[in-house]
Amino acid sequence: GSPTAEVLLVEANAVSDNPLVFAQENEVVSGGNFHGEPVGLAMDFIAIAISELADISERRTERLVNPQLSGLPAFLIEHGGVNSGLMITQYAAASMVSENKVLAHPACVDSIPSSANQEDHVSMGTTAARKALSILDNSQKVLGIELFAGAQAAWLRGEDGLSPATRAVYDRIRQAIPPVDQDVVMHPLMVQADELVKAHAISQAAEAVCGELQ
Repeated sequence: GSPTAEVLLVEANAVSDNPLVFAQENEVVSGGNFHGEPVGLAMDFIAIAISELADISERRTERLVNPQLSGLPAFLIEHGGVNSGLMITQYAAASMVSENKVLAHPACVDSIPSSANQEDHVSMGTTAARKALSILDNSQKVLGIELFAGAQAAWLRGEDGLSPATRAVYDRIRQAIPPVDQDVVMHPLMVQADELVKAHAISQAAEAVCGELQ
């Protein structure tokens, strides 16, 4: 497993109460091991890493909708000018990447003493975990937008040149998201793409053809 998963597994199976009561040995030990810094650090680190993945994904989407870089119609729509195509989807991805930048600020670097200064240092691990979950949600949405744009680009270029695994992914996307040939409300389509990512439908479609992905 990943280093983050290993940290969480260790901490979930650790004893963190104080005092520790061993009934069979008739012994009570005061040795609190209740500081959550390992989890706080792990959550802060993984939040930063996931943010980077979303950042890279959004840049790929931008390249797809930018005719100077893609060689495809601007914003992946054949009748530009009267249609804005997938322009707004890249806007949405960019906004979530920017939000991730704020959320990725480490929570564990700050601590406010409480309980009359008895609780002198806390991990902020819960805050770090909540922020990481928000970043994960944003990043899955950003990846969904890239898949949406990628399928639209493949439709414009022609699907015949796709590899078998890529074609399987394309066909899975098409089960939920039709090609866009004129302006429509993009939100429902982006929601569909997000749901495909969260359900692991994309990786499953590819692995059904090419085997397990590492």
